[in-house]
Amino acid sequence: MTEHSLSPLRRTIVGVQFMFVAFGSTVLVPLLTGLDPAVALLAAGLGTLLFHAVTGGKVPIYLGSSFAFIAPIIKATELYGMPGMFCGLVSVGLVYILMSLLVKFFGIGLIKRLFPPVVIGPVIILIGLSLAGTGVDMAESNWVLALVSLSVAVAASIWGRGIVKLIPVVFGALAGYVVAVLFFRDSMDFTQVASASWFSLPKLSSMSFSWQAVLFMAPVAIAPIIEHVGDMYAISSIAGKDFIKDPGLNRTMLGDGLSCCLAAFLGGAPVTTYSEVTGAVSLTKVTDPSVLRIAALSAILLSVIGKVGAVIQTIPQAVLGGIMLLLFGTIASVGISNMIQSKIDMGSTRNLVITSLILTIGIGGAVIDFGTFSFSGIGLASIVGVILNLILPADKNTSEK
Repeated sequence: MTEHSLSPLRRTIVGVQFMFVAFGSTVLVPLLTGLDPAVALLAAGLGTLLFHAVTGGKVPIYLGSSFAFIAPIIKATELYGMPGMFCGLVSVGLVYILMSLLVKFFGIGLIKRLFPPVVIGPVIILIGLSLAGTGVDMAESNWVLALVSLSVAVAASIWGRGIVKLIPVVFGALAGYVVAVLFFRDSMDFTQVASASWFSLPKLSSMSFSWQAVLFMAPVAIAPIIEHVGDMYAISSIAGKDFIKDPGLNRTMLGDGLSCCLAAFLGGAPVTTYSEVTGAVSLTKVTDPSVLRIAALSAILLSVIGKVGAVIQTIPQAVLGGIMLLLFGTIASVGISNMIQSKIDMGSTRNLVITSLILTIGIGGAVIDFGTFSFSGIGLASIVGVILNLILPADKNTSEK
């Protein structure tokens, strides 16, 4: 479908549909990390518009809260407090910006050299598994609700079609919420919904500088950066245009990085290219970038409706726990799939060492202290993986694709 074949009304309708495809996942990230869902919607909308401004409005992309940051946000908040954590999130955007400069001057080959599948795969696995226990703890508060949410999400993943298959966790959460309202209403508090105003500006958060949080969070950008590259190739194929060349991967990374920084300053989770919406673009064949900007404006409008944010906050922890059981496992599985599709030879001693150390350092909770600085978790594991990949010699009898 050509970019200008849609009527203004049809563009608006499709744009709102795209926003709702992203809505559930966008608000799930703040709910799981203790952030404000309304701010997440605002950040997604403004971030998308900023991305389009930087890229000349050429790429049909929507930015939303990234699942890859759920575990790091929770841990960083625990270690450095919410203000320090937001400082760490700014560094994520700065890593994107740095990568955009490297791509501009050295080409995409440098990204592939620094972050090959043997590094990216284990890092994604680590992101998925690092908070598996948190999901179980949340689910234990009401296993009935957790299992309903989990079962519907699994069913949507396996038997769903079209949009349903793209966002199974959203349908799982919705099913769990309905069951909670019908059978466990006494345990839910709706007073905040009644007291919330219809129009309410999202409450922005404060930030304080923390080197520790920067060192903790910055390396976590590695996985979303690789996802960004993949999404750019995917959307180029869907639209029949080479966005890698025009506006250029450096421009798309710059737009993503600036949007991440904006989200952090607002008090939201980092935003990145949203695979679910890219999938919806593929299904509908609507590749007009203006439609995605309408989706962004719709998210901004929804963020200032106070009742919406209040209702979202009433979702029971057990419902979220059930979703997390699938979500975190799915993220880990994506890492495994990435390694399989890239044909990583795990018979290679070199690959085995890199994978093993990334996983054991990350899951084991290794910490390196430099005076007042502390480096640990996914960030430390990611840096170790990158360094090992650069310094370890290739096995003589194997070749890595």
